[in-house]
Amino acid sequence: MNPPLVNEVVEAVLYEGYILYPYRPTSKKNRQRFTFGRVYPQDYSIAQNGAEPFVMVTQCLLTGKDETSLEVSVRFLHVTSREVLSFREPLLELPATLSAGSVELVPELQVDGQSFLTWQEAVEREVDLPSQTIKQIAGTKYRQPFEFSAEEHLEPIKDRRSSIVGLIRRRKERLEGEILCETEEIEAGLFKIKVEIVNRTPVPKTEVENQDAVLLRTLASTHTVLHTEEGEFISLMDPPDSQRELATACKNQGTWPVLVGDEASADRTTMLSSPIILYDYPKIAAESPGELFDGTEIDEILTLRVMTMTDAEKEEMRQSDPRARRILERTESLPEDQLLKMHGVVRELRSFDEDIFGSDRRLDQALVDGVVLRPGDRVKIKPKARADIMDIALTGKIAAVEAIEQDAEGRIHLALVLDDDPGKDLGYMRQPGHRFFYAIDEVEPVPETR
Repeated sequence: MNPPLVNEVVEAVLYEGYILYPYRPTSKKNRQRFTFGRVYPQDYSIAQNGAEPFVMVTQCLLTGKDETSLEVSVRFLHVTSREVLSFREPLLELPATLSAGSVELVPELQVDGQSFLTWQEAVEREVDLPSQTIKQIAGTKYRQPFEFSAEEHLEPIKDRRSSIVGLIRRRKERLEGEILCETEEIEAGLFKIKVEIVNRTPVPKTEVENQDAVLLRTLASTHTVLHTEEGEFISLMDPPDSQRELATACKNQGTWPVLVGDEASADRTTMLSSPIILYDYPKIAAESPGELFDGTEIDEILTLRVMTMTDAEKEEMRQSDPRARRILERTESLPEDQLLKMHGVVRELRSFDEDIFGSDRRLDQALVDGVVLRPGDRVKIKPKARADIMDIALTGKIAAVEAIEQDAEGRIHLALVLDDDPGKDLGYMRQPGHRFFYAIDEVEPVPETR
């Protein structure tokens, strides 16, 4: 395993969507946060008739032997309520107890030009299962309970005369649950691993409909890291043909297991079960200057947007959250050469003996599963296992063959136009975004109906 590489990806998953551009509480984007990887309290799930899950399930395949070891680590964010309280009259010292009439909860408190905002923060939590050999746990269900206690911390807000004019109250609710791990040998030397994360945190009946109260008892950005010694995990995205059916039978609830680590060495000792869809061996771009909490965006775009903020917007960003403040400080001090690096990079240079422009050749027909396909025929899209998110969305869609093309290396590709695309006329005009290219082994002919 490559710990720095793995930890970099795991950290990005943990904070994906934590706070989004424009990184301010007043932004509509940030009014509902911690949306990835939620494992809700069981009481709330029951009240919602199971519509919101209180269990996250990971299933994956591991090849090994009796001495093969397995480590499981579950990580999530414990949401913290940060409330700003304003005293009706300034105080010289903090009282032992707060009377209801002396203080009030406010969304924002301005003190000598500085803003204090009611907001939500988070604390990282981790539950580790001890390393055990396959022989020790095969055929059993190992249970690891966990509990994190409720906490409250008061921080006085003072003005320039050292009078206490308000308070920051950080409050965490108690969390409790359990991790269940079981291993089943389904073939000689091949094991199915199942990890369940269960949130047993009680929710008072008076608060079961209060979304803020529920969120404080929810495991957010939950994910699982599995590591083995003397064994190898099998990719669920691109398994060997001999194990494809077994890989397909793995049922994952609210999570997608992928291999992580050094792809060049084909490291298969670590698997990340992520609440967001990833490829095997995901990486953080080397040109990225730091976290921006939005892996689907382009660093350069987000950085330039932050640079164009007004002073008032930057001040709100600075006061909203320590992590948002670090983004702002890093952006404002970013050297020009670092910014230029984000503009683009050539990963690989290739030389060609022939002119590659215009080298594709259009064909009149192609043979697919014993059926001759011509432009105008219809097919069902069946992407290969290493499909991206768009491929996943298009799986099973019916499309017409707009063209059949052969590239310089002799590979045949079908240009497809979706039947249910409202803009399919643009597809037939060969406009981008309305034509999709697939190899002949990624489609299935659709018989004509008469």
